[in-house]
Amino acid sequence: MQIYKVGGAVRDRLLGRPVTEVDWVVVGASAEQMGELGYRPVGADFPVFLHPHTGEEYALARTERKSGRGYGGFTFHASPDVTLEDDLIRRDLTINAIAEDEHGQLYDPYGGQRDLAARLLRHVSPAFAEDPLRVLRVARFAARYAPLGFTVAPETLALMRQLSESGELRALTPERSWKEISRALLEPRPDVFIQVLRDCGALAELLPEIDVLFGVPQTAVHHPEIDTGDHVLRVLLQCAEHQQPLTVRWACLLHDVGKGLTPKAEWPRHIAHENKGYRLIKAINERCKVPRDCAELALLVGEYHTHSHRAIELRPSTLLELLQRFDVFRRPQRFEEFIAASEMDARGRLGLEQRPYPQAAYLRGAAARARAVAIQPLLENGLQGAELGEALQQERLKALKHYKQDYAEALKKGAETQP
Repeated sequence: MQIYKVGGAVRDRLLGRPVTEVDWVVVGASAEQMGELGYRPVGADFPVFLHPHTGEEYALARTERKSGRGYGGFTFHASPDVTLEDDLIRRDLTINAIAEDEHGQLYDPYGGQRDLAARLLRHVSPAFAEDPLRVLRVARFAARYAPLGFTVAPETLALMRQLSESGELRALTPERSWKEISRALLEPRPDVFIQVLRDCGALAELLPEIDVLFGVPQTAVHHPEIDTGDHVLRVLLQCAEHQQPLTVRWACLLHDVGKGLTPKAEWPRHIAHENKGYRLIKAINERCKVPRDCAELALLVGEYHTHSHRAIELRPSTLLELLQRFDVFRRPQRFEEFIAASEMDARGRLGLEQRPYPQAAYLRGAAARARAVAIQPLLENGLQGAELGEALQQERLKALKHYKQDYAEALKKGAETQP
């Protein structure tokens, strides 16, 4: 029996990156032997075992054969006669098909070290095209390693395009797709993930509402980059640079899908794209089985991001409606994420990445002023039920009117003191 460290742990060590998780492959052993040594089996689908002390995963060397559609359509064969080379060739990329023994000796039968040096994401064998999930995985790796200069090899991109055109992507379960999408959006270059999917035709299959945004123009005065798809990529890049959470990144990806519904005759204007996009965002959330926090924020950002951009101009009554729509009195964090997404939208424009976004501070100040309205005096006046709710509404509205006046006066004084 021989044990090798494989996959990401070897790859990332060679790249000088932190190793957070270690996988092992066992050659020359049976499931019975693993059990006798105290390894605990994981499920019945794969010959994978947990180490009795470390809890790390040890998988028996195995081969696989395509037996159906989708990610799960494979038959696995694991036995002591499966070689290390047999096991490595079934892996997706050459940089993930390097093994290391207990002495630090590397086994690299498929050129993984060469591709690490060349900064290439290249498939190991033609069997790559049998697993549609690998399209998403390669795009995710591209998003992770783009800062190091990695790109997808042309021949691998061609296989990804073949998979996209085959209809196999439709066989992926929403849960598996979302797992890859959500992980990719949190990588250092989520914009690269979307671009690679588009380059191989997968974006049109998985998120057609995003794919159609490329080539849709916007007014240059607000969007110097013109192209809506390009704008979305820039917004995602801003999300990464400002280390935004998944909820914000997902909302930013979908915030402008309504522009894909604008008739060409109306270009480059997109009147009411916020309202038009609502049903599209709802449909995407449902189709992808998006978690509730991500789904809710995406709907709200899609509908109200232009309110944020015009926050300082909003009437106090409209501002109060916005705060209530976000349930800011009970869920302040969601409003913070809305402000963050709106700011990323404002910064995701050619040449405007460093432009100040005073609307963020204005909205936070408005929320604080409205939250500061005390309910106790109203209760002491004997108000209850609907009367109490109406009185609280009026007090908050009054507070926001004062806030708007105070803000205007502060701006005026600031302008007067400028040299």
